[in-house]
Amino acid sequence: QEPLVESGGDSVQAGGSLRLSCAASEDTYNSPCMGWFRQAAGKEREGVAYISATSGIRKYADFVKGRFTISRASAKNTLYLQMNSLKPEDTAMYYCAAGLYFQSVINGNPDYWGQGTQVTVSS
Repeated sequence: QEPLVESGGDSVQAGGSLRLSCAASEDTYNSPCMGWFRQAAGKEREGVAYISATSGIRKYADFVKGRFTISRASAKNTLYLQMNSLKPEDTAMYYCAAGLYFQSVINGNPDYWGQGTQVTVSS
């Protein structure tokens, strides 16, 4: 069983919305800090949003503030990313990540990575 499985990626028009989901297996029970990253074709992976289940702190990259919201349903062991007002530059493969330490996740060094889900935004 994969530790993290993303879903919800799709092709949408600019201005549209999508909600990504990341189902976490029991293997990640000791990884309360989670985040979303993305990687566009030909570019490096970048952090999008992060959440700590222990402190409740959420952090966002400047380019998604006010448009994206990260949340977590602990009972379902699922992480979400609500994406509104999507832009063509949001087109990328989106990855879920989980780790024990919040800063490690933010630094792109989590304990677990998902396989990714593709988001394509057309103008």
